[in-house]
Amino acid sequence: MKILAVSGWSGSGKTTLIAALIPLLSARGLSVSTIKHAHHNVVLDKPGKDSYVHAEAGAQEVILTTGGSFALFSRRPASLEALLNRLLPVDLVLIEGFKAEPFPRLGVYRAALGKSTPWPDKDLLAVAADTPLPDCPVPTLHLNEPDRIADFLISALGLNKSGNR
Repeated sequence: MKILAVSGWSGSGKTTLIAALIPLLSARGLSVSTIKHAHHNVVLDKPGKDSYVHAEAGAQEVILTTGGSFALFSRRPASLEALLNRLLPVDLVLIEGFKAEPFPRLGVYRAALGKSTPWPDKDLLAVAADTPLPDCPVPTLHLNEPDRIADFLISALGLNKSGNR
């Protein structure tokens, strides 16, 4: 499995870009999974539901399953490596928000936020931005051109329909 970190400041468009890339990469024959890091605690299950009651009673992990899908709820923190090991093999895993992890990285930059640029970063492959970045040391891709970003990533990561898993 190839792994690409997608990182940038809150509000830069990471999630929107990832949501645009997934169907584009899938249409090119690639299988894609994602892992999203949140910087704040969220309630992953609905209070009052049976699966929530199981966890409140002390279950370390709870799997909620239906005829078409399942969700695993865990009350223990997990490393990125452990989470990656839980995934089924795919061609590409997009990890959002793991700025310090040593994986090839696509920086997402929106000038209007007034935040610092995503370099220097030894793992930075390219920056998807809403404005030209003449001082950027890696390729700059337009944030609103996900087709071109997908093509760049396929080439830069050596992805193809066979042999990536």
